[in-house]
Amino acid sequence: MKAISLFAAALAGFAVTIPASAETLGELAGHTHIHGIAVARAGTAKLLVATHNGLYAVDAAGNATQVSAVQDYMGFSADPADPLTYYASGHPAGGGNLGVLASKDGGATWRQISEGLNGPVDYHTMDVSPADPKTIYGAYDGLQVSHDGGRSWSMAGPLPEGLIDIAASALERDWIFAATQKGLFVSADGGASWAPLQFGGEPVSVVETGADGALFAFAVGRGFVAANERTPGEWTVLSNDFGEAIPLHLAVDPMDGKRLYAATHTGAVLTSEDGGASWREFGAK
Repeated sequence: MKAISLFAAALAGFAVTIPASAETLGELAGHTHIHGIAVARAGTAKLLVATHNGLYAVDAAGNATQVSAVQDYMGFSADPADPLTYYASGHPAGGGNLGVLASKDGGATWRQISEGLNGPVDYHTMDVSPADPKTIYGAYDGLQVSHDGGRSWSMAGPLPEGLIDIAASALERDWIFAATQKGLFVSADGGASWAPLQFGGEPVSVVETGADGALFAFAVGRGFVAANERTPGEWTVLSNDFGEAIPLHLAVDPMDGKRLYAATHTGAVLTSEDGGASWREFGAK
């Protein structure tokens, strides 16, 4: 019950390089909230961390340096087809909504490419489809979708009740997975309708897809679990050694599907080198 109560509280250049001075991830967690993570695929950074106060690049030692303007990046997702392109949404420092932003230089500079449908929107969760990188999903007054790289948007359908996170399929453009406070859901029609998939009635705090149909999630009370999109009814508990920490954001290295990163509700950033079976603090020796 305590874990669930903590979970509820958690809900309330052309390549990024790391400058000489940086703060630790622990120091970063002390003054801001993490809203998204993505593997850095160019430059010396290993991980990009989207926060309430800007985007940070993190090196292999776990040192984080702010690389963007101060903005609240509530939604954050990498373009799987371009290692320098990222998408975001959220709030500017002065208040209001950012609409849909894109960066073509690894997250250093951003521009609005659309206000979204009935915007400017504020996608608290969004994802680019690995199966079709021109397709982007974002949650705002329903599930919105773009099929032209974020320039125009339409309403795909309703959101599952208690939505926390979405993940686009790596196999099919119109498949989407949703982590909710009442289990894991799936849509096979681009978000027009949803069906229960697993863990009915149980909080699922994050969901993510990986190469070859890999499907990962964190079910509160069960642990870090995995399945395959082709057989989504067959789940394996990989680890349950997070203590009271609850992963809220997950990233899979596109170059190594066994290397995973997770950010928890406490602000800790963890990494796994064995596909989620064991975890350690990122940057720790």
